Amino acid sequence: MLKRYIGDRVFYRRVFGIAIPIIIQNGITNFVSLLDNIMVGQVGTVPMSGVSIVNGLLFVFNLCIFGASSGAGIFTAQFHGSNDHEGIRHTFRFKAMACVLLSILGAVIFTFGGRLLIGLYLTGDGDAATAAGAMEYGLKYLSVMIWGFLPFALANAYSSTLRETGETFVPMVAGIIAVLVNLCLNYVLIFGHFGAPALGVEGAALATTISRYVELAVVAFWTHRKKAFMAGVYRSAYIPGKLLKRIIIKGMPLLVNEFLWASGMAILNQCYSTCGLDVVPATNISSTLYNLGSVVYLSMGNAVGIIMGQMLGACASEAEVRDSNRKLMVAAVFSGLVFGGLMASVSGAFPRIYNTSEDVRTLATILICLNALAMPFNSYTNATYFTLRSGGQTMVTFLFDSCFVWCVCVPTAFCLTRFVGISIIPLFAICQALDLIKCVLGYIMLKQGKWIQNLTA
Repeated sequence: MLKRYIGDRVFYRRVFGIAIPIIIQNGITNFVSLLDNIMVGQVGTVPMSGVSIVNGLLFVFNLCIFGASSGAGIFTAQFHGSNDHEGIRHTFRFKAMACVLLSILGAVIFTFGGRLLIGLYLTGDGDAATAAGAMEYGLKYLSVMIWGFLPFALANAYSSTLRETGETFVPMVAGIIAVLVNLCLNYVLIFGHFGAPALGVEGAALATTISRYVELAVVAFWTHRKKAFMAGVYRSAYIPGKLLKRIIIKGMPLLVNEFLWASGMAILNQCYSTCGLDVVPATNISSTLYNLGSVVYLSMGNAVGIIMGQMLGACASEAEVRDSNRKLMVAAVFSGLVFGGLMASVSGAFPRIYNTSEDVRTLATILICLNALAMPFNSYTNATYFTLRSGGQTMVTFLFDSCFVWCVCVPTAFCLTRFVGISIIPLFAICQALDLIKCVLGYIMLKQGKWIQNLTA
């Protein structure tokens, strides 16, 4: 029975060979994001609220970039499994062009619609001066962050391609360098150390933007120097019509899914914010710790997608694929249990790091505990998503992910806040509990096995 759910040393050596560099990179990134958040939090609750609102909106853009790269990435992993360098080159071209277009579109939307979007989160009960201050801080932060859209997008295209071809160390190193640059510049620019002006939230945005250019420079330089599949990649924009059609058919649902899921989460947070202005900083504190705690299970999800994609591209038998997937799912859920427990254990102490009111700290503690309770279930649904995606079941993942958010979570939160007048704690608990439905649906879809297919044959 244990052998059915737990792999041998060779199996975990392969899994952790892919997952650990991703865990380290994402862990350091999220740890530095936590430190950034704390630094901005030291400036005050109002600046923290403005920055957290903008970061929630930018999360939609970030996931659109991820979705654009992931659609082509399904084919990249399978082309690597079949040793097809030309195919990898074509998929990278698609990623690069899609990322440039999305960066331009994102910059236009946030430049002209930033004030309207931020204002949606400042409608709860509270002081009008506090809401106005959060708006101004948010706009200052956003005006600088826009300049980092393009390097962030292109760095994602390079890093995702390297991971899908089994190279996880270099993206990790590039990410570490970038977050260290970000951390040092934050210290200097937010508070005005070493003779620099104290720029506050604008300093935080400037540090993040500069670090994204650094990350792009590192990962692009190494990739062009070391990887044969990058030879001549920019000499032409050519992508075979048949492959382009297949990427769009399989990948467009992923892009749309990421946009709808992220925008659905943004609407959920907007629903939460109507429960009072204290909810914005409290959810920010809670989500910052959750993002750090979820690094392992999210990285395990990436590893699931990469390993499954490579096995499918190499024409592994269905029995082998199912066996590996079952063991990967167990590992992902176990990581959620462990780190959910760690989150709960520090739920009382963590909010006290912030320079905010006691009411905000108390609310943040409760939200952290609720997030910790949901983490094992989030782990399972995340691993299910990457498994289905690895076999090209993008329409199924679209229904499983974003349609669920928009058809179940958002209407539930909207109705409870607008018509019932529920407070934030039971509202947040109910919305988290809805993931149990996704767990059942995910189990059924994995069992059916329609995702087990070779897309490059």
